[in-house]
Amino acid sequence: MDNVKLPAHPRQETGSRAANRLRKQGLIPGVLYGHGKAAVMFAVEPAHLRAAMSTEAGRHAVLEVALEGQKRTHRAIIKDLELDPVRHIVTHVDLQEIRLDEVIEAKVAVRYEGPSAGEKAGGMLDEATREVTVKGKVTDIPEHLMVDITALEIGDALYLRDLAIPEGFELLDDPEQVLCSVLMPRKVAEPVEGEEEEAAAVLEAEAAAEPEVIGKGSKEESEE
Repeated sequence: MDNVKLPAHPRQETGSRAANRLRKQGLIPGVLYGHGKAAVMFAVEPAHLRAAMSTEAGRHAVLEVALEGQKRTHRAIIKDLELDPVRHIVTHVDLQEIRLDEVIEAKVAVRYEGPSAGEKAGGMLDEATREVTVKGKVTDIPEHLMVDITALEIGDALYLRDLAIPEGFELLDDPEQVLCSVLMPRKVAEPVEGEEEEAAAVLEAEAAAEPEVIGKGSKEESEE
């Protein structure tokens, strides 16, 4: 697992107003906690956070948090990210201080490698699960778990029990939970039996009720 340096600025003010002021300055407020220590408030530049999350380990990289004015760094991982619901940018970050030999619980993304045989036949892939919870050594947590779905036919499904969990890790979610399935293709609605005959009868009745158009050589014209 990568160790990535993350420069940060200590902050003293707390509360939503102080956090909003930091955001207006182009900074992301955050909190560092763990191992029974008092929480440390900080702010980080978005570019530095993006760089820390852009390594091979992604969100599971071990960060060396370097607080401005402090010689000692804090080894931590990203525990939670808050996103703006409209702009989808990070508005707050929680970091958890860790030891390299520590065993922790973490959310790991699931990625599907396909397309499946069922999709090629016109089916639709339903990704029911996008991430799972695992427990293992902090330095070995994978960025994601790959699932090969190429052999899935229409109507087939995979479950959490089918996941290849790395050695030394424990899956904490229900193994009977559905990972993904290939659904039947959507069909164009077909008329119910008898509807066509009923529609034809209605048209005939409407036609019979229409007033007769009088032609040029009609009896009415000759009597005028």
